[in-house]
Amino acid sequence: MKKFQHGGDLNSFAKSLDCNINKITDLSSNINFIKPKLKCDFNTLDISSYPTYENLYKIVAKKYKVKASQIELYNGASSAIFTLFRKLALKTCVIYSPAYLEYKKASKLFGYNLQQINRFKNINEKIEKDSLVVFVNPSTPDGKYYDIKNLMQKWIKKRCTVLIDESFLEFTKNKSDLKYLKEYENLYILKSMTKFYSCAGVRVATLISTKENIKKLKEKEPLWKLSAYDMNYIINALKDKKFVKKSTEKNLQNKQFLREVLRQYSFIKLYKSDANFFLIKLKNIDADTLQNHLKKYKIMIRNCDNFDFLDKSFVRVAVKEKKSIKLLQKALDRI
Repeated sequence: MKKFQHGGDLNSFAKSLDCNINKITDLSSNINFIKPKLKCDFNTLDISSYPTYENLYKIVAKKYKVKASQIELYNGASSAIFTLFRKLALKTCVIYSPAYLEYKKASKLFGYNLQQINRFKNINEKIEKDSLVVFVNPSTPDGKYYDIKNLMQKWIKKRCTVLIDESFLEFTKNKSDLKYLKEYENLYILKSMTKFYSCAGVRVATLISTKENIKKLKEKEPLWKLSAYDMNYIINALKDKKFVKKSTEKNLQNKQFLREVLRQYSFIKLYKSDANFFLIKLKNIDADTLQNHLKKYKIMIRNCDNFDFLDKSFVRVAVKEKKSIKLLQKALDRI
């Protein structure tokens, strides 16, 4: 399972320290540390009838400035990814890596010939015609945002089906690649709402494409995919009009503080990031040794050695509240 795991196992980490999970400072998770304010009492939610999603589709479509007929909702990003891979059933999958590991898992499960391009070293590597191309933007685990104009032209010439994952875009001030839908029909944009809206336990993700593509996706979808709890959480989260501005500003402030802290240490090489986390390359120390030291302070970070093209010298640290960053600083000072 370690091959495809996505972050820290908080329960096992707390158990190894014989402490309550609430005592752990989790810097391994890239979930937003700020939560929207909800005006919904879930204790009074009517769950005796089947949910209807018309209002949810309308609200989500408005958020992303597309038509409701251009979106399909899924029980989380992984569900959307697996559904699309299964439905497309293409021969080859090209993943610009390192990337979210569910893409590699899906390509293997559904029998794709897998080509992984090391975007750190050779982003312009040749690809096969009619491939399924996967590009995470901003990327993970490094958080870099790419201007994909030239890549997009190459993918179009190769008649590829393109999936752009924008799960971390809202943490940045960059524009969506949705604009390319106007010039290329074989394009899908994935939006995971769990990251920015701090709700990993609420499984809602959106695939955006042309009306025709979405219609074909829906033909083989079950009638009910989201619970009333999932639906009402997202509807009410999107009603918090102050959340986006507050969250963006606070994440940028704390990110700058975390950047300043991490730059103090000679054993840390910091990668440029546009998202709410930093990829770090360690010098003269490996990820396991660093994590063992941070255990003394009940701090958990993300060992990135199961990402393709990375090894035990790479870790990821997420942007969190300032007290967590200060605790990390204290721990690093004493390494």
